[in-house]
Amino acid sequence: MSNAALLARKNAATPRGVGVMCNFYAERAENAELWDIEGHRYIDFASGIAVLNTGHRHPKILAAIRAQLECFTHTAYQIVPYASYVELAERINACTPGTYPKKTAFFTTGAEAVENAIKVARAATGRPGVIAFGGAFHGRTMMGMALTGKVTPYKTGFGPFPGEVFHAPFPNPLHGVSVDDSLRAIGQLFKSDIDPQRVAAILFEPVQGEGGFYQAPAEFVRALRALCNQHGILLIADEIQTGFARTGKLFAMQHYDVTPDLMTIAKSLAGGLPLSGVVGRAELMDAAQPGGLGGTYAGNPLAIAAAHAVLDVIAEEQLAERAEQLGQQLKKRLHRLQASVPQLAEVRGPGAMVAAEFLNPLNAEPATDFTKAIQAKALARGLLLLSCGVSGNVIRFLFPLTIQQAVFDEALDILEAVLTEHALEHA
Repeated sequence: MSNAALLARKNAATPRGVGVMCNFYAERAENAELWDIEGHRYIDFASGIAVLNTGHRHPKILAAIRAQLECFTHTAYQIVPYASYVELAERINACTPGTYPKKTAFFTTGAEAVENAIKVARAATGRPGVIAFGGAFHGRTMMGMALTGKVTPYKTGFGPFPGEVFHAPFPNPLHGVSVDDSLRAIGQLFKSDIDPQRVAAILFEPVQGEGGFYQAPAEFVRALRALCNQHGILLIADEIQTGFARTGKLFAMQHYDVTPDLMTIAKSLAGGLPLSGVVGRAELMDAAQPGGLGGTYAGNPLAIAAAHAVLDVIAEEQLAERAEQLGQQLKKRLHRLQASVPQLAEVRGPGAMVAAEFLNPLNAEPATDFTKAIQAKALARGLLLLSCGVSGNVIRFLFPLTIQQAVFDEALDILEAVLTEHALEHA
């Protein structure tokens, strides 16, 4: 079997709407490395889009899944419950920001978590409106698309979307959007689009993922909290990509001195198995009627078992601290490269949630083609990178936090070679 043969079969059997970045097919993986069906090796700096903070096939996670396989694989928690779900909810309630009583419900995907967070907010407040931000990504479901602040490819051709969803610009100093600009835009929404007394929630990512790895300034998060308190609006933090040690804290909201009312979690929660959740103030989480939340596969026992192991691994291997160490190494290398790569306009991000943004040095316009070329050349040398940003001009780095130092150094050497060579070609 070859990659080319499978590519032809894929094109014949699956729709083009399921975009696929790589033209090779995985056969096996271990920690931060994977091999395709033709035996080629790649260093994985994508982690299945931030799902593998604990790496591919961590032994403790595999052991937990195997142990659960020997018991049962599915009962539907809503029909026959199991202790591991309750125990995981207790652990999440205890480790998430906020000292108030909390409750957690589990689902399958990040989009489901977002949808259910909105349901909880509407049930708890009796209000319909939701405010999100430009550049945000909250999923591909109908409500998720409505909340997402990027049209192509996520919204193109799929409307109309659910109503009472509004967007404000997200703070972005590199592109001339200040905290005051964002707050004024919300104030303008209250004047021209929706009465704040009709707004159920403001939803934001502490660090925008798909939007370009822009971190919310502390003063902005404090202002959102104050605004929500003033108008009886719930503050929802989408931690689907930022959670589970990626930013140098277990959760990105731990970088701030205020807490959200609700949080969505997913991705690295279960080490590669589909699991998500909504955690929040107990009285809010109890607003929905019995049966109003859930799903056939929500809180699957195999995924729950994996999540318990993930939390153990993060604590035992000090992955939040490791994220900070690796992120500093990467940022130091990228900052040094800025002198020889004029297109590298900014290096940013907390912990190991690092981004490199590329702009045309002549006019400061997004260097989208330059970014695509860097990604393609790195892949040709065995380094898997992801882009992001509304203009696709940002490289985001999402390596496993368990990556071996030698493999990490090898990847940085590849990255440096690709950046310097391509910059010279465009000098």
